Amino acid sequence: MHVAVNTRFLLPGGHLEGIGRFTFETLRQLVAQHPGVTFHFLFDRAYDARYLLAPNVVPHVLSPPARHPLLFVAWFEGAVARWLARHRPAAFLSTDGFTTLRTSVPRVTVLHDLAFEHFPLDVGLLQRKYYHFFVPRFARASAQLVAVSEATKADIVQTYGIAPAKISVAYNAPADWFQPLPAAAQAEVRQRFSQGQSYFLFVGALQPRKNLANLLRAFDQFKTSVGPGAAEAQLLIVGRKAWKAGPILEAYQQLHHQSAVHFTGRVSDDELAGLYAAALATVYVPYFEGFGIPIVEAQASGCPVLTSNASSMPEVAGPGGALLADPFAVVSIAAGLTRLWQEPALRAQLVARGHENLGRFSWARSAEVLWQALQMAMGEG
Repeated sequence: MHVAVNTRFLLPGGHLEGIGRFTFETLRQLVAQHPGVTFHFLFDRAYDARYLLAPNVVPHVLSPPARHPLLFVAWFEGAVARWLARHRPAAFLSTDGFTTLRTSVPRVTVLHDLAFEHFPLDVGLLQRKYYHFFVPRFARASAQLVAVSEATKADIVQTYGIAPAKISVAYNAPADWFQPLPAAAQAEVRQRFSQGQSYFLFVGALQPRKNLANLLRAFDQFKTSVGPGAAEAQLLIVGRKAWKAGPILEAYQQLHHQSAVHFTGRVSDDELAGLYAAALATVYVPYFEGFGIPIVEAQASGCPVLTSNASSMPEVAGPGGALLADPFAVVSIAAGLTRLWQEPALRAQLVARGHENLGRFSWARSAEVLWQALQMAMGEG
């Protein structure tokens, strides 16, 4: 059996973010679970040899590199469609929410979120036009869909009118290297990144949906309201500058406690694991999220979490696994920061509940969900 897979998010030599991480981890499990299947990885540029995960993986580079809406069309509706017509695999798996409309090969498509439907101004005009035209058509043309949370599944059903039976759920999971650290190692991390002070941690790309402007305002409000009792508190923001980051930087420039906020940029996986484990708490309050992997990465690291009461985040955090705040209300986020700062018993309770929550997430189980979706798609095809 031959299965084609869209692997354009497995970037050469790059740090894997949300979709890339989901793609890598589920495929690593999938190709190992099914050694008798040949998986054809379709890249849009030169690939890193580390992505040839097993002997049953065959790489193909299809041009042009697809990182622009016009090139999305050229790649998916042109290069990918031609490859599928020529090779006729049993199915085509796409883990990044896009697929091709120009094929009769059964398709399984992973949808991570429909944020662009609810907050269209958060993305550029051409991207928005592409998403609005193609994504609902991709959803309807796919034999099976996979969502990354029950919240995303419900959103697909409600927004596109897709039958629930056509949608499976495959969660993200934390990587193995996210673990608690001994006190001495935590102190070393704090010495390196926050001058030895206690800190709140945000992890994610700097873009509108992550709600960093409100988080910055809330941190400023927390520092002011608590006063000298919060003098030590720092806020570390870990992640690359993505798109439409202007309002975030404007909010930063207006802070009274600007010197307590530190932008680290992107860090290595080892550094990130240490930052979670040494944080007083992780604060992750987007106003919309398909899953929200920093929640479970923090839980795996023994770090309490403050997250949003919106979309998928309460589901991912689990019952009692995080303190919840209204992402649209600065005062609500500030109140959460204050509680986490002042209540060590609450932090300990969140760590314990977070640890209990982790049993729900496994890349191996998520790969099994993808395989079941492929089998159903091939049966329909």
